[in-house]
Amino acid sequence: MSIDRRITQALAAVAGVVLALSACTSTVAGTASPAPGASSDPTTSDVFAGLDACRILDQLNAGQGFNPGENKSARNQCVALKSGFASYALALDPVQGLSEFAATNTDPLAISINGRDAMQANTPSGGCAIAIGVGEHARALVVATMVRFEENAQACPNAKAFAERVEPLLPRLP
Repeated sequence: MSIDRRITQALAAVAGVVLALSACTSTVAGTASPAPGASSDPTTSDVFAGLDACRILDQLNAGQGFNPGENKSARNQCVALKSGFASYALALDPVQGLSEFAATNTDPLAISINGRDAMQANTPSGGCAIAIGVGEHARALVVATMVRFEENAQACPNAKAFAERVEPLLPRLP
């Protein structure tokens, strides 16, 4: 299989994982639509207002050989690929917290990222997802997917290292 085809497959897998793990209802242009069961209180604001997943991803990947991050949806999520290595994805989800992550993943592991509550789970594509709690109903989701299958064991250590770099850039709620 060619490198380009594997890269395309890796990007498609990461995009699918990010979409599955950030499962929201469909949206109307310019209007957020929370997932079922999420708070629909109009006084609740987007804790990630002013933060852009692609800008954060590009800032943290600068000088490391990753392509610029790409967002192919209306959600605040982004995927960047480093050819021959891995793809990293970041999704800033203002309506789903750690409890929703735990409910949609098999055997999630409770962890801490720089002292903040987080959860880790393997993804169907062989990657690793780490959800960092930002509020009861908000999380940042980091996904690392290795390009080479034989390196999949490195996905969770890479996702955790990346999550540790993302965490200080996230808002802290009272």
